[in-house]
Amino acid sequence: MSEGVEWAVHCCVVLTSVAAPVPAARLAELHQVSPTYLAKQLQALARAGLVFSVQGKSGGYVLSRPPAEITLLDVVEAIDGPEPAFVCTEIRQRGPMATPAEYCTTPCPISRAMAASESARRDALRSVTIAGLAEQVEAGSGAGTLNGVAAWLGSTGT
Repeated sequence: MSEGVEWAVHCCVVLTSVAAPVPAARLAELHQVSPTYLAKQLQALARAGLVFSVQGKSGGYVLSRPPAEITLLDVVEAIDGPEPAFVCTEIRQRGPMATPAEYCTTPCPISRAMAASESARRDALRSVTIAGLAEQVEAGSGAGTLNGVAAWLGSTGT
């Protein structure tokens, strides 16, 4: 997965703590990441319908639906696309020892194993919500952590 997935997930978790839109530059400052690159990730989240982009002086980004309805799979697909991590190219049918096409009517064991792995990966990502991650952040970083983040985001800056 790309670095953008990590950044996007962190932003989604942070956005659970606010009601008002948060500018991309403020989110980038919070995470000390490239504002330009983060803006691209936020735009991808907006295209996928996971966040709203609000224009204007008080603009920024807000979650477009309840965090319990946004999964890690949603975020991963918004950033990296829906394509599987492995794509079989039927390499077994190439080269001097190529398997004849008539023996290749079903996926090879490698392709089947990778498909099973992809299915398990998607199931695992689908089972985790942004709301669940926000709860874990609070549990792991101390109660009120996200309230503190929300207050910082709402301040005028450093």
